[in-house]
Amino acid sequence: MNRLSDPPCLAFPLRIGRHGAVVADRRAQVRQQIEQVLLTNPGERVFRPDFGAGLKLLVFEPNASVLWEVTRKRIAASLAEALRGEVDPKSLEVEVRGEGEKLLITVSYALAAIGHVERHELLV
Repeated sequence: MNRLSDPPCLAFPLRIGRHGAVVADRRAQVRQQIEQVLLTNPGERVFRPDFGAGLKLLVFEPNASVLWEVTRKRIAASLAEALRGEVDPKSLEVEVRGEGEKLLITVSYALAAIGHVERHELLV
């Protein structure tokens, strides 16, 4: 692994291990940031009230195609803001669809620094 193109980053959330702060590679750090954005409700952070996609708020909403599109737009906007500089903005794609009574969220992107393409699925 080339340290100049993929330097170690602090793991998220910040944890202290036996030898100091726990580190992660760039791919793991971005994945951890995505999870944080998806599971944080807007207004939950005092100094960043617009941060988060608020997926926890969807628990009692009807699972319909209208909800999927609104959720997709909210997630895409939240991720574009939170991952600025880490992810190539042209490569960021979000797909939301129903799986029974659950939502399947797929996030695809390319890391800006190393050009590695990632795809993550989350069932909510």
